[in-house]
Amino acid sequence: MPQRTWRRPLDEGLRDAYLTRLGFPSPPPPTLDTLRALHRAQIEGVPYEVVWIALREPRTVEPLDSMGYLVSGRGGYCYHLNGALAVLLDWLGFDVHLRVGGAQGRNDPVAPGATGTHMAIEVHGLPAPGCAGGRWFVDTGLGDGLRDPLPLVPGDHRADPFRFRLRPSDVVPGGWRFDHDPRGAFAGMDFAPSEASIADFTDKHRELSTAPDSGFVRTVTVARREGRVIHELRGLALQTVAPGGEDSSVLTARADYFAALADLFRLPLSDVDESRRGVLWNRLREDHERYLLAQTGSQ
Repeated sequence: MPQRTWRRPLDEGLRDAYLTRLGFPSPPPPTLDTLRALHRAQIEGVPYEVVWIALREPRTVEPLDSMGYLVSGRGGYCYHLNGALAVLLDWLGFDVHLRVGGAQGRNDPVAPGATGTHMAIEVHGLPAPGCAGGRWFVDTGLGDGLRDPLPLVPGDHRADPFRFRLRPSDVVPGGWRFDHDPRGAFAGMDFAPSEASIADFTDKHRELSTAPDSGFVRTVTVARREGRVIHELRGLALQTVAPGGEDSSVLTARADYFAALADLFRLPLSDVDESRRGVLWNRLREDHERYLLAQTGSQ
């Protein structure tokens, strides 16, 4: 079996602080019920967000650093959310494997493949009805994606308000393809079957978090799933998608924006002072004004 170089020695204080944020008073046993509960707790309690990029905060993809970001009350994107979760699951006794993935957007599509733009997780050794092999696709870093782990077998899955599909990848030999709902924020994601290392993601992380043409740099995005409802904030545009329909609005007041971060997205930014909040708000207003001008010019 390939060596899992991403594993880290147990830090009980960091583990327990992380579990506390997820609502667990003590380390739970490594069962399928626990995996589902942890996955849902992170999806619902920790936002997918790149506000830290807009605030020009340097970050690594080192899993222990990622845990620190989450424990401090922040969120992150896939490298942080899944990197931290993978190490936590490993510390709890799960059979965890990191995978190199590649996601394709809708507005700026890129070729499918395991390109390193996404970090995915597999958890093995948990057989259940519908998953005789005991392998599960685990991913809290897909924004408006999974609510629960999916059995790593071909098939369609319903997770209101969306439907997903897992199937063998067309472009990654032995790998898998996750097809998102047509209404979702991205088209899909392929991931490889071999063990990943943290080094597999460092260059792409640097590019995605700093390159001027990166979607993460261009648009300040926050997302959180709340049961069957998905909230997404792109710049100042707030959208909520539920089984009964969609609702959208624009947060034109500074107080409303930061209240939405704190209340709707569980991102209070308690460590960001008023001066830095002002810089962030001015950036968001300028981005929105440019967007409105572009819309006017295209009519």
